[in-house]
Amino acid sequence: MKRIIFMRHGKAENQETGLSDFERSLTTKGKNLSHQMTVKLKEKISNPGTLITSPAFRALETALIFAMEYDMKPEEIIIKSEIYYRFNEKSLLTVLDSAAKNSDSVVLFGHDPSFTNIANYLSGNSVGEIPKSGIVCLSFNVKEWDEIKAGSGIPELILRP
Repeated sequence: MKRIIFMRHGKAENQETGLSDFERSLTTKGKNLSHQMTVKLKEKISNPGTLITSPAFRALETALIFAMEYDMKPEEIIIKSEIYYRFNEKSLLTVLDSAAKNSDSVVLFGHDPSFTNIANYLSGNSVGEIPKSGIVCLSFNVKEWDEIKAGSGIPELILRP
């Protein structure tokens, strides 16, 4: 059994701040909501597995909030640039194979529309849109990551703020 937990980053600063998209930080509301959603997830899943994040600052901040709540060390978070730029079903398998080969559960921290598109692709369109700070957990009745296919993901949990 394999599990993928998608956690979309929280609300970020507007682009009018003069920062690049990559550098934008979470707002106070985004930080608080990301923490609240992590607490809700922790009530249901005690061991989330491997943490993998986009290198964009707002996604990394979300991953750090998550790691703190789960008492995980920040250095355990794996940063994968593929999650930031043109993330799709094919690059998902590459990321899982390279960063989570020996793990049965992963949490991905990243962005839309890719997270919504991939989660719906894997679940047979049963997830809907993943909002900011939203969490979708899909389980797969497979032994290896490369066995997951379109429509094979079973929605285990959908948490919306």
